[in-house]
Amino acid sequence: MSAVISSFGRHNYLLIVCLCVAVASCRPSISEDSPLGARVSLIGAGASFPAILYQSWAISLYREMPELRVNYQSMGSGAGVKQAITGVVDFGASDVAMTPEEVAQAKHGVLLLPMTAGAVVLAYNLPGLVAPLRMSRQTYTDIFLGKTVHWRDPAIAADNPDVTLPDLPITVVHRADGSGTTAVLTAHLAAISPEWNEDIGVGKSVDWPRTGTFIGSKGNEGSTTQIIQMAGAIGYLDYSYAANNGLAMATLENRAGRFVSSTHENTAASLGSATLPPDMRLFITDPDGPDSYPIVTYTWLLTYQRYEDPLKAKAVEIFVEYGLTKGQDVAPALGYTPLPQAVREQVRAAADAISPDYSITIGPGGDR
Repeated sequence: MSAVISSFGRHNYLLIVCLCVAVASCRPSISEDSPLGARVSLIGAGASFPAILYQSWAISLYREMPELRVNYQSMGSGAGVKQAITGVVDFGASDVAMTPEEVAQAKHGVLLLPMTAGAVVLAYNLPGLVAPLRMSRQTYTDIFLGKTVHWRDPAIAADNPDVTLPDLPITVVHRADGSGTTAVLTAHLAAISPEWNEDIGVGKSVDWPRTGTFIGSKGNEGSTTQIIQMAGAIGYLDYSYAANNGLAMATLENRAGRFVSSTHENTAASLGSATLPPDMRLFITDPDGPDSYPIVTYTWLLTYQRYEDPLKAKAVEIFVEYGLTKGQDVAPALGYTPLPQAVREQVRAAADAISPDYSITIGPGGDR
């Protein structure tokens, strides 16, 4: 794990340790105007993509409201969906919206609440290269199909005519756990490649090609470690992990034929290419627009429609409120794209049903 703790990561890790020590060693008084009026602990689990952000929110919210503790565990989207269905956690999380069949299985009902968004990037480890590599749609599809197996392949060279490519084989790092990030990547590849759609398909887990060199890892954390440690590696990561660990990221060809990088502006352009439907299930597999980054996703908090404990219901809604307001302000610094204002309002309206006697309010700029 130490291999993937950047300067930001070390700082955040120390904050989490200090918070745990503080929680264990003292019981701060409860403010008279607290909306809870009692100590409440929430446990959430699921997608690794938003883990850095959700854990940051938990720390900041605890500072403001020490009677509320939120513990979020990064386990992968597949585990997050399963735990939300069985009701063993207070909320789940997934980088891919639950299917109608999964929603119908949820023991306490479920609400799909987009809380942030980001890009899925192709991060690589090629010592000595400075400028980001360009990759056409066919090039990066063929890498994941196991058809392009060396960094000096003519297709990669054609995308990067002024770059001296290393004499290294390509090692593809993929997720071995049930992953929303895998679902996002494979949905995009299926949208742009009939061959991928027919041979591999879409899912949180897929059967990877048997040609080429493929290595599985657990979580964005595990994929980050593998890429850092292996020259010639390439893998798909959520932008926050690649950026916070200083990994090189490819510039990808989008639907408009332009090579674009994974900036917040380009991710926001991708989000703006599609309207969030009333059930808030949205898959942006190949966004339109000249500035759109091609692989993006919302990430969903999976809360229940019914909580047996009214205090937990209120606490969950408070956490959602914090995420929609102050939480959006810190998102870019941690590698995430803030939600459009219209999406925040849509999520707020849906989340108000969690605890009917507590209402979320959002100002024009996202402030509470």
